Amino acid sequence: MLTFALAALVLIMIPGPDQALITKSTLTGGRTAGLFTMLGGALGLAVHATTAAAGLSALLLASATAFTVMKLAGAAYLVWLGARTLLAAARSRREPEGDEAAEVPGRPRASLRPGVALRQGFLSNALNPKIALFFVTFLPQFLDTDGGAPWAQAILLSTVFALLYLAWFTLYVATIDRLGRWLRHPRVKAGIERVTGVVLVAFAVRLATAHQAT
Repeated sequence: MLTFALAALVLIMIPGPDQALITKSTLTGGRTAGLFTMLGGALGLAVHATTAAAGLSALLLASATAFTVMKLAGAAYLVWLGARTLLAAARSRREPEGDEAAEVPGRPRASLRPGVALRQGFLSNALNPKIALFFVTFLPQFLDTDGGAPWAQAILLSTVFALLYLAWFTLYVATIDRLGRWLRHPRVKAGIERVTGVVLVAFAVRLATAHQAT
């Protein structure tokens, strides 16, 4: 269990579409939006974890058509998010400069509704077949064939993974929000949004060109 927890934490901390999306949400809507995006991402993980435990993910990965459809849907969604983020970067770059620009009294701060943030996080992970691949290839390496029902062990390991995911990104959101005043400065915010948009599109391309596991 300790080996699994350490390996899972390292995988969670590696920069990816979750981190890019949660960063964007936190900068746009503050800590609440970042946390709801994180919760959505965790729910997306739960979908794959549950289906993997039931053996459905293996069936999905065995079907070239199903894998391709899910892969392209996930890639299209990431491209859409990336394009919206790049457009937001262009708008941010045109905002007034100066220390007071990020927090001008009377000017409403950009917001992201919790429901929208939750949906974005959920769809980003639920439509990613690489997460299904993770649960049917990574988890089995830590199952004890003599330790009881494999599906129960898989659920336990998936729960540990989800808890680590929530713990890490809660800390990450708090850090981003604490640095928010500086990070929301128009020039800095535009740069982060530009990088985030490119990262999301790059992950979409990588996802769309991924080969089905054999």
